[in-house]
Amino acid sequence: MRHVTDAERRARLALRHGLAGEARPADVETATTAMTVLHATEPATPYLSLWARVPGFDRADLDRALEADRSLVKQLAMRRTLFVLPRELLPAAWGSASARVAAAERARLVKAVVLEGVAADGEAWLAAVRAEVLRLLAEHPAGLTAAELRAAVPDLGGATVTGRVLTGLGAEARVVRGTNTQHWRVSRPRWTSMAHWLDEVPDPLPTREGYAALVRRWLWTFGPGTEADLVWWLGATKGAVRAALADLAAVEVSLDGGGTGWLLPDDLDPVAVPEPWVALLPVLDPTVMGWKERGWYLGPHAPLLFDRNGNAGTTAWADGRVVGCWVQDTTGAVAVRLVEDVAPAVRARLDAEAARLGTWLAGERVGTVYPSAAMKESP
Repeated sequence: MRHVTDAERRARLALRHGLAGEARPADVETATTAMTVLHATEPATPYLSLWARVPGFDRADLDRALEADRSLVKQLAMRRTLFVLPRELLPAAWGSASARVAAAERARLVKAVVLEGVAADGEAWLAAVRAEVLRLLAEHPAGLTAAELRAAVPDLGGATVTGRVLTGLGAEARVVRGTNTQHWRVSRPRWTSMAHWLDEVPDPLPTREGYAALVRRWLWTFGPGTEADLVWWLGATKGAVRAALADLAAVEVSLDGGGTGWLLPDDLDPVAVPEPWVALLPVLDPTVMGWKERGWYLGPHAPLLFDRNGNAGTTAWADGRVVGCWVQDTTGAVAVRLVEDVAPAVRARLDAEAARLGTWLAGERVGTVYPSAAMKESP
């Protein structure tokens, strides 16, 4: 059995994730495809994830891909998380992870509207408001905001219930978060019919094929990974993961510490060691959130760098390991906070990267609802 050391896993991470200098992707589509997906729970995260990977990245580059070309699309999928997906990956997500989320969302909402006194018959209420929302969006190709939909459909009720209805329709790929009405750090989309947004909406893949397609992409981006990593990342069952691994003829490899990981059968060759590198990644970046078992790149620092619910704050990386986080002061200047000692040369490169990010942000401060303990520490 092939053995993959932690050092090789860190080298693969650098090269596959576009973080080492020689592996930087040329554009936002290439970078997103390389990562499988970008996290988009926080509006600023995909912008900052791309800034860290694409040389010369400008905010308008992502806006163009999302809103003009629509080569990238926001979609609720794995673990009820909002992601930016390459357009060609949508059918796989719709048939598998998104469908699983949609079913769970629908059941919870039907139960909640009855318990909260919104309606006596949750199924009938949901069918009626969904039909009205879809009718309105069919009549407004440019989309409507959640506030506009609430005003037009009084039975939707308050903002929370409206959001849950739209979330469910989004998971089903009936609607999509279209044009953002605010700046890049705030999400206030015009909800738009998926049929209007994509013109031609492909059919979802069958469930098993969808999971296999997602697992193939994940193994290329994050492999080798364990079964536990995949079950967590997909928000799926062990049965679904095992079926996908079998369908892909994935190959077992041994890992440092005695664990078993998986790789694609055509991806077993060792990778080259990249040149030394550093990176500053945002809250919930897909790299730091790519695995459940994180000791090989996180060390003992999880309590400092993740909140109690498992959400990652900002991270500072050096040669495939997390060594700290980054924060901004009241002027917007960026500073690195280390959680372990690093060589002076590494610290200098991290400080240079912080200065580069500060210049790009130009005084704009990026807030978060997921600050880590390290981020909240007094300087």
